[in-house]
Amino acid sequence: METNKKELFYKCLETINEKIEQYQNRMDQIKESMESNDIKTDYDEDNKGEMLSDFEKNAGYLSEAQEQKEELSKIDPDYKNERIGFGSIVETKEQYYFIAIPLGEISMENGSKIFAISTKAPIYKELEGKQKGDTFQFNGKEQEITGLE
Repeated sequence: METNKKELFYKCLETINEKIEQYQNRMDQIKESMESNDIKTDYDEDNKGEMLSDFEKNAGYLSEAQEQKEELSKIDPDYKNERIGFGSIVETKEQYYFIAIPLGEISMENGSKIFAISTKAPIYKELEGKQKGDTFQFNGKEQEITGLE
């Protein structure tokens, strides 16, 4: 298998940390904007409501990202899985999957692309507990597990 589990783990950690920072910065900007606009007496109340809604939305995203980071931290990047489960890297002829948190496509240094998915992803239900050499059906297509880390 061409993947480096440690590199992948740290790339995912970096990605989730960037998301956390983004949401925190956006919340700080909204808060600053709301505080500076409170000084004005002719401030538009509709705009303030929209800002508060944006703040709450970003707070929700931030909370979700922090939970995902906590979940990711439960993975031991040195552990080699015998069966597919949380923390596994799965290789098929068409795709690599990292069973962790739902981050989507992660680009590795060697140019390979790996999809970081959660245990709630529909494809995981087909992969769970399988091992190298097993086959599974997904979207009407049979695939073989060619590698497992």
